Amino acid sequence: MDIRVQGPGPTTPFLGARDLFETEHDLSLPVYVHLRDNPDERTWAAHYDDHHVLNISHQAASSAMARELALHEFSHMARHEQNHPSHTQSIEEVLYLALAGKSVERRKLSHCYQIANHMKDIYADDITLAVGPGEKLLSYLESSLAAAIADRPDPASRPGLERLSASADPDITAVNAAFALALAERHDLVETDHRLYDLAHTATLDAPEVDFEGFKHRFRELAREPDSSSYRQVLVDATRSYVGNGGVAAD
Repeated sequence: MDIRVQGPGPTTPFLGARDLFETEHDLSLPVYVHLRDNPDERTWAAHYDDHHVLNISHQAASSAMARELALHEFSHMARHEQNHPSHTQSIEEVLYLALAGKSVERRKLSHCYQIANHMKDIYADDITLAVGPGEKLLSYLESSLAAAIADRPDPASRPGLERLSASADPDITAVNAAFALALAERHDLVETDHRLYDLAHTATLDAPEVDFEGFKHRFRELAREPDSSSYRQVLVDATRSYVGNGGVAAD
């Protein structure tokens, strides 16, 4: 597996991730690591005919999560090379099949892309968690969910209050909570008394129209080796479930 770090910066996290990854997998194409100056640059992978690119900020590359972030992106690259349905299915095709004739608000459409990304992440992390430990990933899921609901008032103890902060959309936060728990349960990362369950319950209180249990089951039980048709249908069903009554017939 060929890793090429472009420019000055740490190399240890990427080489460490490579060593873990190569215990069970390999990539046929080289990986170019691009270190970005912007600390807010998200970590993401791009795929080309003759190489992959891992984009990551200097700050993230120097963090305690650097190796795990790299390992996660290597797993996406592997799924891409495998032509796995989760990484080849067009989300635009899914939106057309699921929502044809419907008028859907822009935020809901953007959330549908996030749901598709969650499914891609499930399949990538089936590799990630087969070759590496899950403690840091679990902590990341917990802290991310806690941050998303941090400004939320407790409707059980303070009835009638509206949300105090609009920083996190409650509907997609509930779906994100379902994803976090599904991934943790799929890989036996949590006991039943883990704080993630409490956080997920809190997230659902702001989004009563979201089928939290349905999404958790859908994410957790994704077939390990789906064919293209069955995967497309799962994504279509998830899209329809999320949009629900939010989509109205177009004139």
